Amino acid sequence: MADVVSSPHLEGLHPVGRRPPLGPYLVEAWRRRSFAFNLAGHRLIGSLLQNRLGMLWLVLKPLSIALIYGTIFGLILSGAARPPGFAQYVIVGTFIFEFFTGAFGNGSKSITSNAKLVQSIGFPRILLPVSTVIEYAMRMVPIVCLLYILLIAFGERISWKWLLLFPILGIMAMFNLGVALIAARMTVAVRDVQQLIPIVNRLLLYGSGILFDVDGALAHLPVVLTLVQLLPTYEFIAIARDVTLSTYSAPLIAWVGAPVWAVLALSVGVLYFWRAEARYGLSD
Repeated sequence: MADVVSSPHLEGLHPVGRRPPLGPYLVEAWRRRSFAFNLAGHRLIGSLLQNRLGMLWLVLKPLSIALIYGTIFGLILSGAARPPGFAQYVIVGTFIFEFFTGAFGNGSKSITSNAKLVQSIGFPRILLPVSTVIEYAMRMVPIVCLLYILLIAFGERISWKWLLLFPILGIMAMFNLGVALIAARMTVAVRDVQQLIPIVNRLLLYGSGILFDVDGALAHLPVVLTLVQLLPTYEFIAIARDVTLSTYSAPLIAWVGAPVWAVLALSVGVLYFWRAEARYGLSD
């Protein structure tokens, strides 16, 4: 048995049910980052191979959501709630919001859906939510390409500011990971959390101004508008619109708040998730 434990093939692994110190835990997770990337890639390819249209579904899903919601809200909105360049406004909001909902929803069940792997061997469980966020970051590549094509089709002029969308998505990935880590631990403790996530996403869909201009609609309610502008999803979508749309300027609070939310969510998420590391190997 001693020979098995000391085997170089198992170097760096730890017994299931033990929480290592935070520093070595993060070092080991970084050393095994290739596992997260490989898992994300295999899972993405596997999900695409299950469908006849394959990679087309990566862009068809957000595009169909933007088309359906955009058509409905385009018919009923008027006045301050309908921004200029409405089609582009909805497309950017829907596409960026898709990154959050995918990472949040699937990241929340990254531990429970990999129960056999978690129970079989000791490794930093944080790699599972990380792999989910990486997967959805990969999914954003064709989505962003389609976004640029649609913006050009709707008359937006190509600008160097469009390149800023990539660091914005990088910072958003930090926020998404923090939220996924928190939700993953909560789901291990209480599976009912999964039932709340669609409700939270629906509230954020409307509260973050994905489909209408909350700045204009709530201009007469400055306190409520400020609260909405403090929503992290609002802030990331607002600054994404700022760098891609010529008709929109994000409030200063969004540019300041988005990176603050990213650092705060990631810091809290890592600590919160790590503190329960010993429990994940014992999950059902």
